[in-house]
Amino acid sequence: MCDISSVSSNKKDIINANTYLGIELGSTRIKGALINGQYQVIAEGSYKWENKLENGLWTYDLSDAWHGIQSVFSQISNQINKDYQLRLNNIGGIGISAMMHGYLAFDNRNKLLVPFRTWRNTNTHDAHRILSSELNLNIPERWSIAHLYQCALDEEEHVHNVAFFTTLSGYIHWKLTGKKVLGLSDASGMFPMDSNSLSWDENALNKIENLPEISNQPWNLKDILPTPLSAGEFAGRLTVDGASLLDPSGILNPGIPFVPPEGDAATGMVATNTLKPGTGNVSAGTSIFATVVLKRPLSKAHKELDIVMTPDGHLSAMSHANNFTTDLNAWVNLFAQFADAIRKPISMDLLYTSLFNSAVDNGTEFDAGGNINYCFSSGEFQAGLEEGRFVFARGPQAKLSLGNFMRAQLYGAFCPVTIGMNVLTKEEHVEIDSLLGHGGIFATPEVSQRIASAAFGVPVTTMPTASEGGSWGMAILASYIRRKNITLIDFLQNEVFAHVNSVTVFPRKDDVEGFQRYFEQFMRSLPIEHAAIATMP
Repeated sequence: MCDISSVSSNKKDIINANTYLGIELGSTRIKGALINGQYQVIAEGSYKWENKLENGLWTYDLSDAWHGIQSVFSQISNQINKDYQLRLNNIGGIGISAMMHGYLAFDNRNKLLVPFRTWRNTNTHDAHRILSSELNLNIPERWSIAHLYQCALDEEEHVHNVAFFTTLSGYIHWKLTGKKVLGLSDASGMFPMDSNSLSWDENALNKIENLPEISNQPWNLKDILPTPLSAGEFAGRLTVDGASLLDPSGILNPGIPFVPPEGDAATGMVATNTLKPGTGNVSAGTSIFATVVLKRPLSKAHKELDIVMTPDGHLSAMSHANNFTTDLNAWVNLFAQFADAIRKPISMDLLYTSLFNSAVDNGTEFDAGGNINYCFSSGEFQAGLEEGRFVFARGPQAKLSLGNFMRAQLYGAFCPVTIGMNVLTKEEHVEIDSLLGHGGIFATPEVSQRIASAAFGVPVTTMPTASEGGSWGMAILASYIRRKNITLIDFLQNEVFAHVNSVTVFPRKDDVEGFQRYFEQFMRSLPIEHAAIATMP
């Protein structure tokens, strides 16, 4: 509950449009956060949505995206009206963020050519292999250019009609503002970037345009890409049509300035204040990625690592895994069903907390007691899998207990992303000062931090914003539009996070050694997963 002074201050911010809106389209939720001039959330909204497998490809219905965005904005607008008796008709700045990568292609009449193809698809392996070889860079399967090139390799009919392609955040931004632009971080997940010019890598453009599958197209690659923009740059205004899309009630005025649309990696960096070289963050949800801002370029390309940018243009290395909480959530729901069956229902918050805490109880073994879990609901590039199956396995000597089971679940979820992180720290000898954890899994105090610190061998910190995630981070980026002559790093450090408390968990020797034993068994036992894929529909 806000005190009287806070209510008065927030009212002034709302009236004077000293508020900033961030909307993020995540893999399972669309979230929105409206912040005041002190960077505090004063209203928020949320909408559940799900991907679906159609014709062998993962997609989302874009009409559902718009329904979700409108629902989120309506919740925020109604909350402002309820709490402050004001109509939300103006906002100081708006930013859109979303899952990175994927493929949204349009013709010259702005018609969507094929259903949205998400980052989750792994049908682009040939494109990844060829492009990585041609460019001597790692071009992951989920990158937008890999999707486009795979379509060309497969001679899909729509390719010659492409007039523009972009990411999910770029698409939403375009429809709201009319501008075909993209933030630097999200752009770096579409196509390689030049860290000096902060634009597309011209050498990479030339090489790809000379490939026969691209050279025979009626378009030039550079002409169908969005324009990259740095954090804080003006990226257009809300159009009349855009205002109707965002707020069908007609309360919101057009003309509101927008900042560049970004990907979830960028908003994760902002939400955790990890833009300085040597720092990094772990974003854990349906998928998981660990991003470390580099002090120096890597010595060579690694297939396990993406090179992406911070929203202000610093190079970062990212280890990304497609799978994280889907299997874990299913097991927790099973325990909830059992509680209901014995007429002892339990809240999901308490259930998650109790199960997570069991993973670090004194009786739980540091290596999970010989239990192994594979959380693969879809393909996992880090593990060399084009498809995935859920597998929990234990040998005759394994000790099955609730604590060991839950530790196996958590360890197994962190294993795929650890493959790439090991390349970064053990092969490239990158020193990581600290990692910041965010996403819902870090809402359980200290448990997930302890598991993550065991996996990565570095201190893991969380802040009160740990479960806020990308919508708050995007709102912070939206507020940066009003700041001149201050770097984004200094803005975050000296203003946004100047008085934010944090909790740091340092790696424990027994946990680190236990995770290493588990990880080695996890890698040795991968043939189990291959057998499941081969034999289970």
